Amino acid sequence: MQIKFIDRKTGEIKTETPPGEGFLNLLYNNPFGKMALLPLAKRKFLSSYYGKMMDKVKSKKRIEPFIKLLGIDMNEAEKLSHEYQTFNDFFYRKLKPNARPIQSGFVSPGDGKLLAFENIDDVHNFFIKGREFTLEEFLNNKELAKKYENASMIILRLAPNDYHRYHFPYDGVPSETTKIKGSYLSVSPYALAANFTRVFCENKREYCTLTTQDKGDVIIAPVGATMVGSIFSTYIPNEPIKKGEEMGYFAFGGSTIVILIDKNKLKIDEDLLKNTQNKMETFVKMGEKIGE
Repeated sequence: MQIKFIDRKTGEIKTETPPGEGFLNLLYNNPFGKMALLPLAKRKFLSSYYGKMMDKVKSKKRIEPFIKLLGIDMNEAEKLSHEYQTFNDFFYRKLKPNARPIQSGFVSPGDGKLLAFENIDDVHNFFIKGREFTLEEFLNNKELAKKYENASMIILRLAPNDYHRYHFPYDGVPSETTKIKGSYLSVSPYALAANFTRVFCENKREYCTLTTQDKGDVIIAPVGATMVGSIFSTYIPNEPIKKGEEMGYFAFGGSTIVILIDKNKLKIDEDLLKNTQNKMETFVKMGEKIGE
């Protein structure tokens, strides 16, 4: 399985090779891996243990090989690679001011590969395997699921080489975070292709409601994954925020941010919808316009 995506800036089709690609393939596409290894990989203790290891000073030696392996541009980072004290310190690094210009309109909350669905029902046509995805399972809230049953859905997947802080996509007032306990399945395309519903409805996740003046209530939901030690919120609930302000960050691992928004109040950019219809993710950066 090749993971292909479109670089929005250049229009090129590129291929992603995630760290541990062979192991992911074993976990999600091999009968032995599914039966014997996957139950272990999704357990909290394994991801928590690995997260703690990445907080130790000796993990610092992993930084330079990781940068070279994944071709990470450290010119954007606030500090030089040798200035980070642990691997996690480097992993959720901050960027230099203005490294991510905040554009007009509704913007991407982070760097990553994006899928955009004008109507949530379109999700079923993209991820065809596994049981049906339901918002009630994802949000763990029947009333909220009813409110967003005809919403647009945006999925931003952060690979390990991506900037791992996430930001608010629009001006508004964010609520407190609602946390939902769960497993730690991978959010890589290998896992999503095997069973999208299971990954998004079983994984540890949390969400807040961003109340806006002209876009209604927007749900922003960070989702954890295998080897993600924690999800950290950094905003102050119930205080007005500006588009582009930091919302939180992920510790080590690939992660995902899901956005739900009234489809009548946001026109998602046509290229993102078209690429998704063609079953292709689009690479975007934090602050980049994704809708009007």
